[in-house]
Amino acid sequence: MGDYFIGLNITFDIDYFPLLIVIATAWLIPMLLSVIRISKVPIVIVEIIAGYFIGNYILDSYSGESTFILEFLALTGFIFLMFLGGLEIDVDQIISSFPRKRLSIARFLKNPLLVGLLFFVITLLLSYGSALLLSEVVETKNAWYFSLIMVTTSVGIIVPVLKNNGEISTRFGQMIVVSAAIADILSIILFTYTAFIIKNGLEIDILLIFLLFILFFVFYRVGNRLKGFSFFKKITYQLSHAASQIQIRGTLLLIFIFVVVAQFIDKEAVLLGAFLCGLLLSFFLHKERSLLILNLDSMGYGFFIPVFFIMVGAQFDPKALTTLDNSLHLFLILLLITLFAVKLIPSLLWARLFGTRRAVSGGFLMASRLSLIIAASQIGLELGVISPAINSCFLVMAIITCFISPVIYNYLQPTHQVDTNKTIIIGGSSTGVLLARRMKMHGKAAILVEKHHERHSEMSSKGLNTVIGDGTKVELYEKLKLTPNNYVVVLTGDDSWNLKVCKTLREEHGHEKIISKASDPRIILALKSLEVETLDTIRIMATTIESLILRPTTYHALVETFECYSVEEIVVTNKNITGVLIKEIPLHKDGFIILIKRGTEMFIPHGDSYFRTGDVVNIFGTDSALEDIKSRLV
Repeated sequence: MGDYFIGLNITFDIDYFPLLIVIATAWLIPMLLSVIRISKVPIVIVEIIAGYFIGNYILDSYSGESTFILEFLALTGFIFLMFLGGLEIDVDQIISSFPRKRLSIARFLKNPLLVGLLFFVITLLLSYGSALLLSEVVETKNAWYFSLIMVTTSVGIIVPVLKNNGEISTRFGQMIVVSAAIADILSIILFTYTAFIIKNGLEIDILLIFLLFILFFVFYRVGNRLKGFSFFKKITYQLSHAASQIQIRGTLLLIFIFVVVAQFIDKEAVLLGAFLCGLLLSFFLHKERSLLILNLDSMGYGFFIPVFFIMVGAQFDPKALTTLDNSLHLFLILLLITLFAVKLIPSLLWARLFGTRRAVSGGFLMASRLSLIIAASQIGLELGVISPAINSCFLVMAIITCFISPVIYNYLQPTHQVDTNKTIIIGGSSTGVLLARRMKMHGKAAILVEKHHERHSEMSSKGLNTVIGDGTKVELYEKLKLTPNNYVVVLTGDDSWNLKVCKTLREEHGHEKIISKASDPRIILALKSLEVETLDTIRIMATTIESLILRPTTYHALVETFECYSVEEIVVTNKNITGVLIKEIPLHKDGFIILIKRGTEMFIPHGDSYFRTGDVVNIFGTDSALEDIKSRLV
């Protein structure tokens, strides 16, 4: 055994203390934010601030291999951040926005893709003009690169805020998400080409960057072919549940293929390579239901990415700001105003559809910037087109915009618009927590109600929307602004207490949409007498085992993996399709209607079937297909 270790040249002389400090900081920050109940502040901002203090007061005396390990892990975290940034972009949404009819002004303004492109162009022009004006206050060596830093946005901030507000699947939410995605994609492409030209000049070698796009296309075609091979799908499924974790290994292999090819072209192209890899994977994964994405998020945000942000803070040099002398405060104020203005002015494009107040709220949300502005500024510093002082200013601005933008958005955004979409789960049982997580994966708002403080803190620390309350008190539902459209799921873990809560909801509040469960036959009868939708745990267990025996593939696809397909029930409210044959409606190719309920009648539809207002339609398909079909029926 000893010879084996000697052969590997393993040494235990490396000092892991700096890494211990960084990991401890990454673990401690979310714990502290949970204890002091601060949920609106992005964790990464606190990580940057904490990194500054540990970098200056703990790690400043360390050098050599220990700090090299931290720099390596921080760079890997940066690569992961760009990869996950590409993965956050819903390619299906962008593709579905391609115009298919003759354009008019009204259709143009309703199209998320076209409005997003125009939004980016206006932002870029405003940013370039602002960069020229700011150069009169502080010297900027390259106004074009400076303007590219200002056009960035943060999908990683925007998507969670929209999800928390229940706006992610609305028309307004999709306008913002698509605009943010376009800003990310075009910004990264422009960054890569601009950085290459600044470093190497306008040479023929710039065409090498197209190798990344060719690689993207090749892997896209190969991926589509492999998806059709049953043998590949079978072996991938088998190995994904084993110690080999083949899907994780395959994803890491893909990331580093893109990174290595990008390094071969130019080190500034690594940013684009990692991003394109994430964008490629987003073609094949349905992110709302993917366990692979959960595992990748765990690797990235659980380890590598916190190291990156902590090291950003550790390397922050506030002394560099002093080089701006008397112009510092004026420059910071003008830069902050500019960063908001270049997003607020184009947001008026949405005013015709959603009103000025709502459009402006979206503009403030688009002004949030985080990882990309930090990365772009750091690359500009290495290229010599951004001074250390301006680099420090952009880091300060990233922190400020991430604080201010979501707060102003929530203030301007009417809260009543999202109240009707929430599901209230009474009881922090393991079943309730699992349900809340699954609702979150579907982009649905869910509020967990727990009466025990310790359990409440534990669930809040996991990122779940949790409130302290007693389900038998009517005041709780007034506080939660319960509406007749909200489902209330009672899962306290105690059959008797479930019954008490349901009685309060039914008899004192008059609420109808209640779901609960019980195993005691007497309580089941009592719940049914209250007209509560009741889950019989014994019957559910038997049905589950039956499905595993008779239809195991379908069961695993819908229940365990969260991948690819789901079933949704939609009520037809679009009067324009009443009496229209199903075959005459262009439904999404990745979804189909499996059942229609009309009154008390249920039937399997065919091409000559037709819709009526009030029909309850059961649809099977991908998330994007369900959204597309829903937009036609509702």
